[in-house]
Amino acid sequence: MTLDELHVHVLPDEQALARAAADHAIGVLRAAIAGHGRANVMFASGNSQLAFLDALAASDRVDYSKVAAFHMDEYIGMGADHPAGFARYMLERVDERLHPRTFHFLRGDTPDPAAEAVRYASLLRDHPLDLCCLGIGENGHLAFNDPPVADFDDPTDVKVVELDEACRRQQVGEGHFPTLADVPTHAITVTIPALLRAGTVLAIVPEARKAEAVKRALTGPIETASPASALRRCAHATLYLDADSASGLGTP
Repeated sequence: MTLDELHVHVLPDEQALARAAADHAIGVLRAAIAGHGRANVMFASGNSQLAFLDALAASDRVDYSKVAAFHMDEYIGMGADHPAGFARYMLERVDERLHPRTFHFLRGDTPDPAAEAVRYASLLRDHPLDLCCLGIGENGHLAFNDPPVADFDDPTDVKVVELDEACRRQQVGEGHFPTLADVPTHAITVTIPALLRAGTVLAIVPEARKAEAVKRALTGPIETASPASALRRCAHATLYLDADSASGLGTP
């Protein structure tokens, strides 16, 4: 179905969703490589992306030696070796499995987060994204653009943000931190305009715990209180749901 400008596919389960989204991503990457000899892609972290990344890694249809990869956020104060860090997530689940030509990591342990945001924004300007593979948070966030800091017309491409408590609680619920007090309070994130500027945007959103955020994004107002609602203005975006995450929509 299509909601406003957003294409929406509902698959029976998470594995079917992962295969469909991976096939779509592979097609985009192959087309970019065929068209201009290289591809630039951004990936999301989190438990919801695991099956999708497994499906990508199971395929040999992309020449990743011609691919530059990015991720979209990182906790401030967190080194690349921290088990809950997104740099480590990307190293283990993308870089060491897909072997892209290069992976540009955000440096969470930088002494100057604002300067790191500027550095990463410069890299993104030099590597226009062919593909952005993102998720939707339980509070509706895209990357770490939580409702209090989301800006659909953000003038910057990468910024430092304070994390919403609901976002931090999600990290505890997913098992990445033992308590809320252990979750960092600030992060560096790619902004919503920079995410949606990619040539193709794939939103990969399985699991029942995302059903309410999906419902708000697809049936409520397009507003920063539901950051993911911005996808409905994006004709080059496709949202992949499974039966659980789509359950609030009344979809069979």
